[in-house]
Amino acid sequence: MIVNYQENGWQIISQRAHGLLAGQFCFYWKNDMRPERWLETIIATAEHDDAFNEFVNDDNLINENGGPVNFKMRDFEEAKCDELLQLALSKSRYIALLTSRHIQFLYRNSDQEKAVTFCKMLEKWDRKWLKETGLTKEEITKAYAILEWCDALSLLICQQMIQPENRKIEISGGPDNLQYQLWTKNESVLTISPWPFVTDNFSITYESKLVSKLTFNDVKEFREDLKDAPLKIHTFQISKP
Repeated sequence: MIVNYQENGWQIISQRAHGLLAGQFCFYWKNDMRPERWLETIIATAEHDDAFNEFVNDDNLINENGGPVNFKMRDFEEAKCDELLQLALSKSRYIALLTSRHIQFLYRNSDQEKAVTFCKMLEKWDRKWLKETGLTKEEITKAYAILEWCDALSLLICQQMIQPENRKIEISGGPDNLQYQLWTKNESVLTISPWPFVTDNFSITYESKLVSKLTFNDVKEFREDLKDAPLKIHTFQISKP
């Protein structure tokens, strides 16, 4: 989950809500850069964090001080990565390939031996899955670059990293290796340069919860408070410069 400290408590954005926001950006990606299996690319982008479900099966939610654990504080978790892969495999090998690439992007240079070993195993499976699908490594690399870009943009927004006073922040390279930048025109309108989308403007939404208590005795207490916490729907207009 993404945790932002605010004066009145913790703003919590679930991993799956962040993924859904990434999927919204993917949906509008420009036509000339879309891979052939476009719907599956959108699905893979929207579901790239779906194994992390704070409401059901994730027990690594609070730290030793009783506060909520931001996603950046979590180490490699093989069981979660394997669950994510199994979810992807149950849909398609193509989605599994993109999911595998995402796990490798996150952990291939980790200082944790288990993570590096897991990524090496994924490289082996990738070769098998590429053969089964008839796809090339280059095709998956280009498709994953879109997923990674949309993920990066979603994270910037969810972590409240949009800069004030029209200052720009870099997003990621994308499949065309351009340096994309994000900034705000006003409080509710964001823009990106160069413009990567098929339409000149569209709206996006995502949900957050506000947990007023700062510390919790255990995961069960935090989860119950999170489920009952007030909901906020964030809406932005994404507009061409």
